[in-house]
Amino acid sequence: MIATVTLNPCLDKVVAVDGLIVDEANRWTSLDRYPGGKGIDVSRSVHELGGTTTAYGFIGGFYGMLVQRLLDKEGVPFSFTQIEQETRTNFIITDTRTYRQTRINAPGPHISKTELERLRRKIRNVPNPDFLVFSGSVPPGVPDDIYKQLIQKAKERNVKTVLDADGQWLREGIKAKPYLIKPNIHETEQLLDTELATEDAIIRAASKLIESGIEIVVISRGKNGLIAANKGSILKVISPQVEVLSTVGAGDSTVAGLLLKLAEGKPLSEACRYAAAAGTAAVLTSGTELCHRSDVERLFPQVKVEEIS
Repeated sequence: MIATVTLNPCLDKVVAVDGLIVDEANRWTSLDRYPGGKGIDVSRSVHELGGTTTAYGFIGGFYGMLVQRLLDKEGVPFSFTQIEQETRTNFIITDTRTYRQTRINAPGPHISKTELERLRRKIRNVPNPDFLVFSGSVPPGVPDDIYKQLIQKAKERNVKTVLDADGQWLREGIKAKPYLIKPNIHETEQLLDTELATEDAIIRAASKLIESGIEIVVISRGKNGLIAANKGSILKVISPQVEVLSTVGAGDSTVAGLLLKLAEGKPLSEACRYAAAAGTAAVLTSGTELCHRSDVERLFPQVKVEEIS
């Protein structure tokens, strides 16, 4: 079972515009709504790929109710902690001529100390997950080192933890030495305060993070695939080239595919191949729609893995 924790869920409203013109009135051609937040997207992808999952996190207000209805419609299990304030709404504007996307993200509702403590208790009682995933931004009222705190508590129960965040939340969270992290290149550059302009630099960065005590490091490189490392090896994963409709959710689909195969006991190389297939499948879909299982299975044989060391 892959449990996910999303501290800052959202309702994503995806607006399609046929040629976005700045400083002009634009008319949208379609409007879709999706349950959002990185952890929720991991749970949605795990469910789509046939795995077992439960999504945890904060939820509140009318938009929170819509998020739960949309998840229920997809058949994704959840066990949220109710809050007084409204779940945030994000807007994604897609230009159907260029396939370029503009995201407008809200900071999120303020979380009280009582609400945070209720979530802590719920997470402490998550029943024996194979992986516990912490991902995404942190809303106001929640300390910057919350992921560090939650990972430390989970490790006391011998739960394998996964962290997929950025900025200060990643920087603080890795102090607890999660089992696995999956930053992209930009997030890794911020974390290590260094430029990663070459493949060799990315490999050295992955090795450095492994030496710090993290078991598995997977650095996503967009269309160039993944660099993955553990104590025994470094892998270069090459994704098939496809036409990109939307990059939203590709990283979360990657995490879902990776963890599903690791939970099945597959070697890191096979898990990374499936992860790359899931991430690539996600960019074939529009808006914030995630990977489709049929696309993942079709793309999986096309993913190549090279062992570097």
